[in-house]
Amino acid sequence: MRSKSVRAAFAAACLFVFCIGTAPASAGASTLWRITKDHWDASDEKGYEDFVAALGAEDCWTVDACLKSPANPYRHTDPKVTFFVDCADVPYLLRGYYAWKNGLPFAWQSAMQSSDGPRGDIRYSSGGNRVVGRSAVPATASGVPAIPLLFEIANTVSTAMFRHDARSDSPTLFTDMYSPRLDREAIRPGTVAYDVNGHVAMVWKVEPSGRIMIFSSHPDNTLDRTFVGREFLRTGPELGSIFQNWRPIRLDGAKQLASGTYVGGHIVGTPNEEIPEFSLEQYVGNPPVDPSLWAVAKFVKDNEGMDFYTYLRARLSIGDLEYRPVEEMHVMMQTLCQDLRARDRAIDISRTEGRTQDMPQPDRLPRNIYGTDGVWELYSTPSRDARLKTAFKEMYDQTREFIQMKEIDAPRLQYRGDDLPRDLLRAFDEENAACPITYRKTDGRSVRLTIDDVIHRLFKLSFDPYHCVERRWGATDQAELASCPDGAKKARWYEAEQRLRNQIDRTYDVEMDATVEELEQGPFGLESGRGVAQAPEVDVRAFLAAHMESRSAQR
Repeated sequence: MRSKSVRAAFAAACLFVFCIGTAPASAGASTLWRITKDHWDASDEKGYEDFVAALGAEDCWTVDACLKSPANPYRHTDPKVTFFVDCADVPYLLRGYYAWKNGLPFAWQSAMQSSDGPRGDIRYSSGGNRVVGRSAVPATASGVPAIPLLFEIANTVSTAMFRHDARSDSPTLFTDMYSPRLDREAIRPGTVAYDVNGHVAMVWKVEPSGRIMIFSSHPDNTLDRTFVGREFLRTGPELGSIFQNWRPIRLDGAKQLASGTYVGGHIVGTPNEEIPEFSLEQYVGNPPVDPSLWAVAKFVKDNEGMDFYTYLRARLSIGDLEYRPVEEMHVMMQTLCQDLRARDRAIDISRTEGRTQDMPQPDRLPRNIYGTDGVWELYSTPSRDARLKTAFKEMYDQTREFIQMKEIDAPRLQYRGDDLPRDLLRAFDEENAACPITYRKTDGRSVRLTIDDVIHRLFKLSFDPYHCVERRWGATDQAELASCPDGAKKARWYEAEQRLRNQIDRTYDVEMDATVEELEQGPFGLESGRGVAQAPEVDVRAFLAAHMESRSAQR
């Protein structure tokens, strides 16, 4: 979600979009984008799904590493190039890359206009954006150089491209994506999951249980994998959340040469009404209501009313939605492990490449810590940490719900044991032991943390890129903190930012450019830009242990 000014600065240094290595004197055919099909057919769409699914399943931690891995069947045809992209670029890069390798047409939104006028941040417009410009891969006889074109696309795209009205149906300035039905045929590898708080992820797998697995990149190029949860806010259709699929396009009016290459023509988008999978279900509910009433829409399946996120899993589950709580605990812990390891890579990049801990602390925070640019955009972690905290809270809430479901013998709960709290705790401890997170302190010594350790310091993890690595990992013990070189000013900032660390809600529309004195004085609350006084409860292990102790005392 970088701003264009930051993109341009890093592009000049051959960073953060694509870095092109030494190319042959005459570019080979593989570097040229020739259009040999005038539309994507069903086999192309299935091939793209398989391509994205393979990348998601690969053990790779950057988009570049994924594209250079065995998961990418086209890797041997690439020129020497490094792909360095953030979250909004990934869907466009992967779709464009696949189109290039398969001779397919590709087009994109090249300009957006905010509902808030020219002064607002187009990535967080209050009423969404509309398309005011479009571009497409030229259909020429000789083809066009693919890498510079992918560079151009990535340099244009931001999360603003996804913030559009799902009802938009312009015949010319159409949106790249449409709102799909909520089922396993429409939500598939390659589907975009857009968080209106400024993040974009891609679906790479839908599990039989209905859980939607996603991956996403970050401004520092790290890649993480998780699943769609409550951190992806459901909003009205004007903002475009959550799910989006690529709109079918065709190259109209082009001439096909004897070589099979198409020349000329123009791109035409398929209207919403002609897309079988188009639906406003995620906004209007089931049974549907008027889109303006999205906030009170109901979600009913098999005569059972559900909240949106439960309904989503039920719709995507093979058969009836059933919760296997012990298996769920294993999966949630494994996902958190991946999130923490991705954060470790991000902090290490900040420490070793950005060296932000050696920079002086600014006198004010950015205007908004969740959506900005420059050093803060690249190396801070407030949005990543907020999503992480939300995932921990979701695991805590889900665990409590499983216990409550067991107590009332809820039919949706599939558990055959005789002691659910004990079995959940055992699963927690197994995954906790299997996931060491090791960070290197300022003095070079290593500190080993577990997921449970992180839970106990979760709201101490500093998102501030100017803090030492020990504070980035929430150190409070003096022995661990002794190597931190932060002076009194940075230490004061760390303490003053505690209420911001307590906050798991991302408030992109709030002014947050406070001084340290203003942070200390308040006022506090979500709308204040100064954070909240109390962090939510997330200690799963403590909850399970207390529940077991209470039950034992009652016997």
